[in-house]
Amino acid sequence: MQKAYERYKNLVEARLRKFFLEGLPQKRLLEAMRYSLLAGGKRIRPVLTLAFCEASGGRAEDALEFACAVEMLHTYSLIHDDLPCMDDDELRRGRPTNHVVFGEYTAVIAGDALQAAAFETVLNAPLNSEKKAEAALVLAKAAGAYGMCAGQQLDMEGEGKRLSLGEIEQTHRLKTAALIKAAAGIGCIAAGASNAQIRAAEEYASALGLAFQIRDDLLDVTGSAELLGKNVGSDAESGKSTFVSLLGADRCRELVYENTEKAKAALKGAFSETGFLEWLAELLAGREK
Repeated sequence: MQKAYERYKNLVEARLRKFFLEGLPQKRLLEAMRYSLLAGGKRIRPVLTLAFCEASGGRAEDALEFACAVEMLHTYSLIHDDLPCMDDDELRRGRPTNHVVFGEYTAVIAGDALQAAAFETVLNAPLNSEKKAEAALVLAKAAGAYGMCAGQQLDMEGEGKRLSLGEIEQTHRLKTAALIKAAAGIGCIAAGASNAQIRAAEEYASALGLAFQIRDDLLDVTGSAELLGKNVGSDAESGKSTFVSLLGADRCRELVYENTEKAKAALKGAFSETGFLEWLAELLAGREK
């Protein structure tokens, strides 16, 4: 399964390296975009896009542009999340954050440009117009005021407040899980999957996204900056309510397991080959970075 993961990841990495290479007057902006886009990471979202395309009967290459678009959206969100007006982080994926290297205004514009580039990449994909339009709509909903942006707003408004479990879960279903869900769904769309398969993929991804965030909260308490590639303890410093602060580490570990099992169960009956996707869910549940 590790070989399959590396194959998907390598496809994405190779394609991403071909973006934003033009020698134009705005080269500093393009450099800033590439700096964060090519900073590595697990590439979970684009890997899900490729994996669900294959699970639905397509080829990973058919969904490659969609996968890259997902990573552009994710990268834009990270650049903005790190800004001084947001989480004010100085380390991301083991390197100085975008605004530390390029300055705040360039980082803001780089994030804006990556969001626009994501939709340009979807609409330029070598697929039929119906698939491209459907994928673009899914991503737009996941990225905007009813998805990631809503989650970021709620996250910022929640600083210094004691939130309920429902409020924390709502925030992260929007901020984290929305794009993971969209990544899985557009992989199915690229392959021409059935509505039942798309629903199963989204159910899997929603549970996976929640498990991922709970694990992230745990690592912010128990992990190390060296291993994670970012500062730890930032949630406590900013006064954010998290799954860990509300429920404790032991209950959070149970919830990671429960949501991982829920994700795996969602695949049953919808896809003939689920081994990789089940393996990926278990891998993320036990990750240390």
